[in-house]
Amino acid sequence: MLFLRSRLSSLAIAVMSVVFIATASSHLCAQQLVQVQQFDPLTIVTVNGERHVFKVEKADTDEKRQRGLMFRKELPSDQGMIFDFGDPIPVAMWMKNTYIPLDMIFIRKDGSIARIAENTEPLSTRVIDSGEPVLSVLELAGGVTSKLGIKAGDRVEYPIFKKTQ
Repeated sequence: MLFLRSRLSSLAIAVMSVVFIATASSHLCAQQLVQVQQFDPLTIVTVNGERHVFKVEKADTDEKRQRGLMFRKELPSDQGMIFDFGDPIPVAMWMKNTYIPLDMIFIRKDGSIARIAENTEPLSTRVIDSGEPVLSVLELAGGVTSKLGIKAGDRVEYPIFKKTQ
């Protein structure tokens, strides 16, 4: 009986150690994820003068632009991702490996919205194009633009956009 107890105690300690290590690891990974995701404020100003502020992640490298919001299971309605292409170019995007519907906002160099692709279809390989050269694409949770009344012609305030007089 003593042998069985000490063996059970050793087993219990081993199990508790694994649980502790797994918990600490997942906590550390969550902390690292929070540190990796850096958000900047971005404002959309409608033609009616309404201002909508979002927290956005920057996709400003080839690697970040290629991954985008793939594999995410959720996106809060006040967050998004902005793709900075550096110079205005025709843009074509798709939803492969993207599990949530998105609103894709195609933005000109001056910050004006060229077009919006609303509620894009998750996991689709259908090409969604900008329709004209754009400097940037802003991805928000699907349905947000309609809910907030954001339309083509509205303006985006963010450091990459040059203001016109």
